[in-house]
Amino acid sequence: MDVFERLLQAKIIAILRGNYDGRWQDVADALVSGGIYALEITLNSPDALAGLNLLKASLGNRIILGAGTVLNVEQALSAINAGAEFIVAPDTDEKVIAACLERNVPVFPGAYTPTEIKRAYQLGAKMVKVFPVPDPAYIKAICGPLDYIPLMATGGVAVDNVADYFKAGVSAVGVGGSLAKPGLSPVEIEIRARAFVTAMRGNEAVTNAHANH
Repeated sequence: MDVFERLLQAKIIAILRGNYDGRWQDVADALVSGGIYALEITLNSPDALAGLNLLKASLGNRIILGAGTVLNVEQALSAINAGAEFIVAPDTDEKVIAACLERNVPVFPGAYTPTEIKRAYQLGAKMVKVFPVPDPAYIKAICGPLDYIPLMATGGVAVDNVADYFKAGVSAVGVGGSLAKPGLSPVEIEIRARAFVTAMRGNEAVTNAHANH
């Protein structure tokens, strides 16, 4: 499987934003133990590139490692060189998308309106990050006419609504502070990861039950 297919299987991308100096490994291990193996380190975090290097070296193919808050080509290339397997941005930048495509790295630009989402996809995005996503109802409305575009919901995704986003039609979710943040212990992060995976699987069980009737 390629990186994008693995991400579609993973479904939940943990967003690590903030100061994790000296804790990258513990946090990543806690997420993996909790069943989440797609990680995005935002480049506005202290020593983000060092974190990418470290986790790529220590965990290799056990995780899918990406970089987020990528705002320009230079950042994208630095992240890819440090081990990022996918790139996430809060906006749609044609040059960033082109640079990632040249290096065969999946890129998920941020967009909000139907026009922006369609444009990002036409530029070559494998999946479009809907940001900031207001609620599952918005996703459901977008998926009506744009059901051919894989969407990732980011901003405001929590354990009590993650299933609703998948029911609405997203292919993946990006989850930040409600899953992992610098002040949380590895034990708490693992507990939260398990809760998210359980909530997501609950939705899959419901979906499968409907499909079988």
